[in-house]
Amino acid sequence: MSSDGERPKAVRVPPRWFVRLAWSVHRGLVRLTGRRVALWQPRGRRWGTLRLTTTGRRTGRRRSVIVAYFEDGPNLVTLAMNGWGEGEPAWWLNLRADPDAEVELTRGERQVRARAATGAERERLWNRWRELDTDLDGYAALRPQPTAVVVLEPRA
Repeated sequence: MSSDGERPKAVRVPPRWFVRLAWSVHRGLVRLTGRRVALWQPRGRRWGTLRLTTTGRRTGRRRSVIVAYFEDGPNLVTLAMNGWGEGEPAWWLNLRADPDAEVELTRGERQVRARAATGAERERLWNRWRELDTDLDGYAALRPQPTAVVVLEPRA
């Protein structure tokens, strides 16, 4: 059920191997093109993409992923969805262990601190995601746990 009590429409996601391959190709495009092709800004009713670099919770190594986002004032907002599969994405587990991270945008780099939105803020941001992706509730229903709405706040 969605948060408004309606049953979400059925959606399909590609097989897990395809999702992982797409992520790898996207990261490679960012590296090869220096952000020119695979990162974009959100515009109107379309989300953007950014490169998020976290510190591995077990290894201490830098780990980068490409995630969708939109801007909420000075903050960037993304979803910890793991390709709509089970479990939390590794980048979100890393941020829960160490919330300081770096993002690359088309406009350059930024230092951020991550946190999960809760309560009314989460509901407001989830509704904004719904405007960008009308199938959001259907995809979220595929996951056995709620999807975290992650706020990346600028840090000095």
